[in-house]
Amino acid sequence: MEPRGWRMDLPGAVRILPLLLVLLGPASALRNASQKTFKIDYNRNCFLKDGQPFRYISGSIHYFRVPRFYWEDRLLKMKMAGLNAIQVLPGSCGQVVGSHSAQDETSPLPEWRADYNSAGANITNAFLIQRKFEPKGPLINSEFYTGWLDHWGQPHSTIKTEAVVSALQDILARGANVNLYMFIGGTNFGYWNGANLPYQAQPTSYDYDAPLSEAGDLTEKYFAVRDVIRKFEKVPEGPIPPSTPKFAYGKVALKKLKTVKEALNTLCPAGPTKSLYPLTFIQVKQYFGFVLYRTTLPEDCSDPTPLSAPLSGVHDRAYVSVDGVPQGVLDRSFLSTLNITGRAGATLDLLVENMGRVNYGHYIKDHKGLISNLTLNSSILTNWLIFPLDTENAVRHLEGWHADPTSGHGEACAHSSSNYTLPAFYVGNFSIPSGIPDLPQDTFIQFPGWTKGQVWINGFNLGRYWPAQGPQMTLFVPRHILVTSAPNTIVVLELERAPCSGDLPKLCLVEFVDKPVISATMTYSGLSQHLPEQDS
Repeated sequence: MEPRGWRMDLPGAVRILPLLLVLLGPASALRNASQKTFKIDYNRNCFLKDGQPFRYISGSIHYFRVPRFYWEDRLLKMKMAGLNAIQVLPGSCGQVVGSHSAQDETSPLPEWRADYNSAGANITNAFLIQRKFEPKGPLINSEFYTGWLDHWGQPHSTIKTEAVVSALQDILARGANVNLYMFIGGTNFGYWNGANLPYQAQPTSYDYDAPLSEAGDLTEKYFAVRDVIRKFEKVPEGPIPPSTPKFAYGKVALKKLKTVKEALNTLCPAGPTKSLYPLTFIQVKQYFGFVLYRTTLPEDCSDPTPLSAPLSGVHDRAYVSVDGVPQGVLDRSFLSTLNITGRAGATLDLLVENMGRVNYGHYIKDHKGLISNLTLNSSILTNWLIFPLDTENAVRHLEGWHADPTSGHGEACAHSSSNYTLPAFYVGNFSIPSGIPDLPQDTFIQFPGWTKGQVWINGFNLGRYWPAQGPQMTLFVPRHILVTSAPNTIVVLELERAPCSGDLPKLCLVEFVDKPVISATMTYSGLSQHLPEQDS
């Protein structure tokens, strides 16, 4: 599950639905709270705040997608844009508890739509439909889309500033209340991204093409929205907090630490669960991340033999090896059968990745792992050892990773017919000089030559990278996770192939840059995509 992004709606839809508002006002407003009132005046079709007519102009911010360190900065920028309220999502931001979508099949809300890029007549129609269900009361558009979310392997979603401000002008001119979703999108740190159907996982960036960028930077859209708001409401005077400075720390070399197979005792200290048939993530109390499933080949597979996951039984992606020889990937959406080779009795490993849950409607029970039996040459595989991997604890305690002088040697990547290597951890560090004023600063990390995986800095899980797929090429690194008092430690879990794998002469490098790239896509999985380009 992801904290937000449940909709299957197309971008450019006007939504009118309930929301939780927090009014932006001076701190003194918290005093004498018992004397404050907020009501609906059905006779005058408006809200009453402390007895006076009130129209909210709000923006959405998901506090769990913005580092606490930056909450004040983002909220102040929202207030300076002319917003007098914010929308927040109450409740859990975890991966298991589902959030209720305001649109479902028993609600009249699906009718309340219009293409806001067209503005004018369609917005008129949207409010007419609201009046059909609510003849009296304030007009409300509580999900006015400023952009849209992304999916791996698809172009970065944008909505033109001109279209947003034109429709916003129309909404405000009618005296309606409006919430801009999103005003800042933020970041799906860790494993917190979600997915839509047909299954499409969302990337780490939740930039949303919003008025404030993922990193909280002021955009052209921010100032254009502010200019529209000031035509109708008083905008606060004073300086707007500037975009935070960014710093390019440069390239950092990483060395291989251990493969997942070699690190199993560290990643799963309690040992595996034994089961005749595969168990899901939740059945082994693993709610996100990775689980390794292990069994043995019941027959000789000297010739390529089909390993199959019927009924899309892999949720969501499995990295397959036999006796330490990479075989390839099984994927929920694209590849349910893989030909493998190995001797009878050989160890078959599948490292299964939860790529993010679908969390709306009838598909909210999006179980992860091997959710059905696997077959080898049409025979069901049994007698599984199931290892839930505690990557977070392991990465935070690298001192427990006892060096193995044979690590990285003897692995049969060269003997594999695939382009894959065993999933493995890589580690490196870099120092930030303490004598330079104002460091550390925000930055972005990119992965030249890497394929797909997860990255941590100083134990903080930044999220997933997948430059082979795009559109996101860099991950946002907020400065509060960096230090100047000691080296900063980078840990990368590469799932498919690192640039220094096997006989490749390249180094395993990551690079810190001062500009994001979230709108690039590459050729991958037979999809037709675009060449990289850099965001402004």
